[in-house]
Amino acid sequence: MSPPARPGGRLSVVATPIGNLGDLSPRAVETLRAADVIACEDTRHTRKLLTHAHIPAPKLMAVHDQNEAAQVRTVLGLLEQGQHVALVTDAGTPGVSDPGERLVAAATAAGHLVEAVPGPSAVIAALVTSGLPTGRFAFEGFLPRKGTERRQRLAGIAVDRRTTVLYEAPHRVAATVADLAEACGPLRRVALARELTKLHEETWRGTLGGAIEHVAAQAPRGEYVIVVDGAPEAAPADDGDIEVALQARLAAGDDRKTAVATVASALAVPKRRVYALSLGLK
Repeated sequence: MSPPARPGGRLSVVATPIGNLGDLSPRAVETLRAADVIACEDTRHTRKLLTHAHIPAPKLMAVHDQNEAAQVRTVLGLLEQGQHVALVTDAGTPGVSDPGERLVAAATAAGHLVEAVPGPSAVIAALVTSGLPTGRFAFEGFLPRKGTERRQRLAGIAVDRRTTVLYEAPHRVAATVADLAEACGPLRRVALARELTKLHEETWRGTLGGAIEHVAAQAPRGEYVIVVDGAPEAAPADDGDIEVALQARLAAGDDRKTAVATVASALAVPKRRVYALSLGLK
């Protein structure tokens, strides 16, 4: 259970435009204008945003991937003094594949008031325009670049029934699309969104196999959001599937009872059906 919020200090997590500056909300402007300190990913970028919104710049503090852990203590000190700190990143909502997660966690753990000022999010923008199911989805952020962890994450996406949303840099999008096609199959539906809310915004929709050709046909530009359809519902296991699974478990050293229970659970079929088929195996 979180400790009760302390009086005085307040941390406002403020979403900023992902491209179109017109998406900065009136509440975000009001919050940034009222803040004693703005913790931002890049002070130069934030100064431009404040100038656009005609906000006199308060004290700006750089909080980015390289120094967030060290800056947490400084921000907590400001909150202890009763100051209002606004947290922004260069684009979108802080803490979502951007700095801010550690700071918010530390502020809530210390009992300080933390509020969200909602706004632009590349995840949601790409999802709702993808044409793919939006009722249940998983956000994967950036995949690991290589190795076992990348293969495991791809394997998880391949069997996940939910729509999956990923981020990718332009110079790695071709490799990621190819890996997704290998893991999920070339016919899985996908949407590739880039330059969201900007002048050259584009969303391409098709299959993963087609996406390989699409990204090969033009030099990828701008940050990408990849939206992948969920795995199709598996066909019910037939007797042959059950017998093959049983033989594999028995060959691995399971006794009949253990093999039956394991196969019934894995294939979501009744134990009595699996047991009956096990009796016919040599």
